[in-house]
Amino acid sequence: MTGRTIRLAAVGDLHVTKNSAGELQPLFRQAAEAADGLLLCGDLTDYGTAEEAHILAAELSVATIPKVAVLGNHDFESGNEAEVRRILQEAGVQVLDGEACEICGVGIAGVKGFCGGYGRRALGPWGERAIKAFVNEAIQEALKLETALSKLRTERRIALLHYSPIEATVQGEPLEIYPFLGTSRLEDPLIHYPVDAVFHGHAHRGTPEGRTVNGIPVFNVARPLLMRTYAGQPAFRLFELTLDEPGVTRGSDER
Repeated sequence: MTGRTIRLAAVGDLHVTKNSAGELQPLFRQAAEAADGLLLCGDLTDYGTAEEAHILAAELSVATIPKVAVLGNHDFESGNEAEVRRILQEAGVQVLDGEACEICGVGIAGVKGFCGGYGRRALGPWGERAIKAFVNEAIQEALKLETALSKLRTERRIALLHYSPIEATVQGEPLEIYPFLGTSRLEDPLIHYPVDAVFHGHAHRGTPEGRTVNGIPVFNVARPLLMRTYAGQPAFRLFELTLDEPGVTRGSDER
């Protein structure tokens, strides 16, 4: 029996400003024509203001497909992240923060994530209270991701983040800022609850793709990176999933 093909378009780091009206509509129209669902990987606004969120909501109105998002650090800048989330949700975007949802038969677990570094160089919870609080924030985000992943019951599953769970997709950035681009603590839940693919943003000068230690493909879909790496192509990553009947599934990246 022939399976059903689902295409997801993923992009992050839109950095919508008060002057962005009309700029992103062509991109969202292209995404809606190419894909069955749109994934947004944080830093959707530049300063996290309600004005920017309303502009983004208007831009997204042309994409008449399911939309799922996580927020990024820029969306927290003004302390109005709850309002940003509310505005986007009222515009039909499912904004995840440790929750899971399903679109087109594909389960999606989403969380912003946090920083802290990778592997043996990851910052540990030792010393001053500020350091312990910093590390605890990363731990809590990882626990939120694990909780969201544990709720998924679909055969095909996607993890949606802003910060990177692996070092490979931040390579290209200055070494000095690696610890602020993500943390391998976000990789741990993906080992216990494997998914078909992970999408994140944040690292504008990073690398488009890598893999977790258990082989899960990880895609850096920061819009500035996609525009530079795939010049002349729409600035989103198109990922294809096939839902077979019965029970066997496949996936592929179309770029």
